[in-house]
Amino acid sequence: MAGAPGGVVREAGGVVPAPRAAPGEAAGRRFSYGPVVPVVATVLLLCVPAGPEGPGGSTPADLASGVLVVWCVLALLRRRRSTAAGPGRAVPSPLTPLAALVLGGPAVAFAVATVASHDPAASLPGFVRYLQLFVLVPGAVLLSLRDARDARLVSAAIVVLALVEGAVGVVQATTRTGASYMGQDIRAVGTFGALDVMGMATVVSYGLVIAFAFALAPPAGAHRRLRPCALVCAAVFVVPLALSYSRGAWIATVLACVLLLLLRGVRTAVAVLAALTAAGVVLVGGFGVGSAQLGERLHSITEVSDSPDQSVTDRYSLWSAAWDMWRQDPATGVGPKGFPAHRDAHAPLALSSGSDTAGAGVSFQREPLLSPHNMYLLVLSEQGLIGAVAFVGSWGVLLVCGLRRFGAARHGRTADCGLVSVGLLVWQGINFFYGDIGGPSTVLTALAAGLATWWALSPANGPAR
Repeated sequence: MAGAPGGVVREAGGVVPAPRAAPGEAAGRRFSYGPVVPVVATVLLLCVPAGPEGPGGSTPADLASGVLVVWCVLALLRRRRSTAAGPGRAVPSPLTPLAALVLGGPAVAFAVATVASHDPAASLPGFVRYLQLFVLVPGAVLLSLRDARDARLVSAAIVVLALVEGAVGVVQATTRTGASYMGQDIRAVGTFGALDVMGMATVVSYGLVIAFAFALAPPAGAHRRLRPCALVCAAVFVVPLALSYSRGAWIATVLACVLLLLLRGVRTAVAVLAALTAAGVVLVGGFGVGSAQLGERLHSITEVSDSPDQSVTDRYSLWSAAWDMWRQDPATGVGPKGFPAHRDAHAPLALSSGSDTAGAGVSFQREPLLSPHNMYLLVLSEQGLIGAVAFVGSWGVLLVCGLRRFGAARHGRTADCGLVSVGLLVWQGINFFYGDIGGPSTVLTALAAGLATWWALSPANGPAR
């Protein structure tokens, strides 16, 4: 959206419209990152080491996400006053009817499942958590990001977070101070600790996808060194990702990066995949730390019925329990947070009593298996078809709209933002087959969903569809 003559050209979609500049004044005005600061702060607060949680099990990142939501509410009120001051000051709202439907539909479904729960009072905390992660925080990010510069700043913050967590994880693996894996404290978990073993893997995977996207499509006007630096950064992230021993993160990262390559073109995909294959052979051949464990972990991905390890057995047992819960209450499920209470009544005898947790500053303890480790089955079992259709449908709309807008901007100045947003959404969608929400790192999932929502639905990126 064009500003006053000589002013900074801004795209529509911010929550607070920039005041009109008098002729000649805008030339000296600098771009302000104020509205996006709470988003960046929420990302960086995930670096805070895991420790005693606050009221209600909240973490610093959770509290920051609450501040972000309040910030956006206040910004919307300011915008309403500005609009009332005169039609000339009004700007298109990022909360279009389609965006309201995508964010509001799941909220209604979560509420219906909570009211219809076997124990509505026990399901209420689950409703609040789902509302935070899939409605309020993504909506706040949508309202906070005004244009591609804001989106790139948030993406850069995620890369910085991934560098910090990856470095901590590599040190843990090499000094044997990480989480316990196969009797050795070699599993890289970053600052998230042994109780959130997926935290570092998620963060590093996000960083790798973002760096790879910037390497494939550097931002317009970026320094020529950005592409090689982004490639090096993506390669660096491979090491802590491997040392996380997270099979779901490995699969999601590979598939997301392949999709990004295909979006940039078949020739690019073939050339890069050939180079990556050659580099992978060299790295695997010379990689000494944990090579036996990595090989066994890779082999376990294919173990379905041929004497799998206990973790694979537990996962399929939990999936079976979740499926049986849905069959019992197909419309609304057993209610948010209801899976643990109904698990034993539906789980097969092969399910163990819990998983062993130790290392990374945590003494040995037995952690109960409180979720099916599959987000889609978790929603289906706890919220039935109503919640599952709303959840999957909203993310499907984001993916379709995001891909359509990337197709229109493929050779434009914001192609990098499109690749980042689509890549993160695809990564999370695939990883949800092997994991679900839980732990401090879940806030980052909500922020990534907000980034994808901004790209897919904000008027700043094209006409709303």
